[in-house]
Amino acid sequence: MHALPLILTALCVMAIAYRYYSAFIAAKIMVLDDSRITPAHTLNDGQNYQPTNKWVLFGHHFAAISGAGPLIGPVLAAQFGFLPGFLWLVIGVVIAGAVHDFTVLVASVRHDGKSLAAIARKEISPLAGLISSIAILVILVIALAGLGIAVVNALSESSWGTFTIAMTIPIALLVGLWMYRIRPGKIAEASIMGVVLVVGAVLAGSLVPGSFLAPWFTLSRDGIVLALVVYGFIASVLPVWLLLIPRDYLSSYMKIGTIAVLVLGVIIVNPELRMPSVTAFAAGGGPIIPGKLFPFLFVTIACGAISGFHSLIGSGTTPKLVNKESDTRFIGYGAMLMEGLVGVVALIAACSLEPGDYFAINLSAQKFAQLGIPPVHLETLSREVGEVVAGRPGGAVSLAVGFAYIFTGLPGLERLMSFWYHFAIMFEALFILTTIDAGTRVMRFMVQEFGGRVWKPMERTDWLPGNVLATTLVVCSWGYFLSGSPG
Repeated sequence: MHALPLILTALCVMAIAYRYYSAFIAAKIMVLDDSRITPAHTLNDGQNYQPTNKWVLFGHHFAAISGAGPLIGPVLAAQFGFLPGFLWLVIGVVIAGAVHDFTVLVASVRHDGKSLAAIARKEISPLAGLISSIAILVILVIALAGLGIAVVNALSESSWGTFTIAMTIPIALLVGLWMYRIRPGKIAEASIMGVVLVVGAVLAGSLVPGSFLAPWFTLSRDGIVLALVVYGFIASVLPVWLLLIPRDYLSSYMKIGTIAVLVLGVIIVNPELRMPSVTAFAAGGGPIIPGKLFPFLFVTIACGAISGFHSLIGSGTTPKLVNKESDTRFIGYGAMLMEGLVGVVALIAACSLEPGDYFAINLSAQKFAQLGIPPVHLETLSREVGEVVAGRPGGAVSLAVGFAYIFTGLPGLERLMSFWYHFAIMFEALFILTTIDAGTRVMRFMVQEFGGRVWKPMERTDWLPGNVLATTLVVCSWGYFLSGSPG
């Protein structure tokens, strides 16, 4: 089977769901009312609460919720075949994930942008709020450290990727100043300038290896960990309009732009899906996921279909920035649909590989030999991308190979396999990094809410000493686990 029917089905179902189902929820269930003033206006402090254009906020929200999950989960679940993952992604995102994100965002906007723990404390009981706070903080520490591992592994000793990611920070600062101080309201100008500079940073990054800049951007694993901790601290403490919003907004251009090109590539190239619709591993005993299709498919593919982590963003940074209630439909429901599309494209990319090559990449040599499945194009793939791809488990490498395969199928791009492979690796790291900075800020809000119960000034999000103290605790917590994690 070829990929074209799948991608067209996904696009049509998601378009219909947004046009009709989300409109029904907005009008009949949420009863959105633009006359109800949002906390971005009533609590505007220029630091954390700031009325934000819905297109800019969509970019920030999508960048914040889209981590490794919608990329890696579908790739690993390809072990079961392309059909189960595809059905769960399309159906799940429409009736579960997007509804979940939309609902949480509206609830937080109507509770002054407070976290889920604060909402639970008010609507249920103080005990429920306390338990929720502790559980969410523990989950966030583990999640951010886990996401950080993927970034560290992708960027360590990679001068190209590190340079490109590093350059997005000063570019974001410039765009933030342009949109909010130099030329307030001129979003189109800032967007064009930012996109041009980010694309320039990607192209310039390919020239860094072998140049005099290479030693400055070739960091060890420990160096990348330290850089992540410093960046997370700065992104959390600085005003949200100065770095976090513009950086995530610009990152979303690269994310959405790349996915759009991949969707177009799937339509034009129409790659054959080499993986069967349902494999024998659906009954259990798979080499990557040892359990059966049910329930392991729904554990492996969470982000892209439904993710509880999104509720922390929807009750963290985003509700403090919503300009009017009607924007929540586009931001909450729409951004999750986009993430579902990311998952579908990732699944197609993985399933376009020969099963032998897919398993050879995602398993150690010893485990792969036990399968008795011969690789098909493995040596050719390694030669074309310029790296050994066999025995690189985790999903990231097989996804990058699949993306590169689709890109090189486009007219005029046939000889750029190595470029697109390294671009895809950097693209994956960018996806994850924007979740880490937003997640750090969400944790800081929660620590301040929690600390405010002991010492009242701590809950003031515009109080700099409280911000610094809470952020230090946050970055040290996930940084500690990240520094001790295996490579």
